[in-house]
Amino acid sequence: MDYNKIISVTGLIGLYELVASKADGAVVRSLEDKSTKFVSSRVHNFSHLESIEVYTVKDNTVLAEVFKEIKNSKEPLPDAKADGKALKSYFEKVYPDLDFERVYASDMKKIIKWYGILTENNIDIKQKTGEEENNASDSVINEIKNETPVPQEESNKNSK
Repeated sequence: MDYNKIISVTGLIGLYELVASKADGAVVRSLEDKSTKFVSSRVHNFSHLESIEVYTVKDNTVLAEVFKEIKNSKEPLPDAKADGKALKSYFEKVYPDLDFERVYASDMKKIIKWYGILTENNIDIKQKTGEEENNASDSVINEIKNETPVPQEESNKNSK
């Protein structure tokens, strides 16, 4: 399972793997109970974990960076149900650049819970590097360049 297929769905608890997307929603699989269901985009919003950013005192950072610091930390992971002071104390040691005025205790609880779900499911948390993003855009550009253009005369015949 790839990190880039993991999403959060508003109104639903936990994390989901994006199985298929449709015009009016998506088919998702829960990472906790492995159930699969259709979720309407009219009722819910979807957020890819790789696109979620966290407020810091400097520039905002992607969630994967915070997960990486949690993984590399020697600090014991607090319970996701811990109080706000305990969570703030933990994140002050693990990721001191968080903007604690804009990152609330509920956000920190969610980060801890999501990290636990990802590690239980053995999902390799990685963010796209600039090189991967460039390669993806290069491949799209190459596809466009390799398409055979329709001669102008033929396109005029088809439109009549």
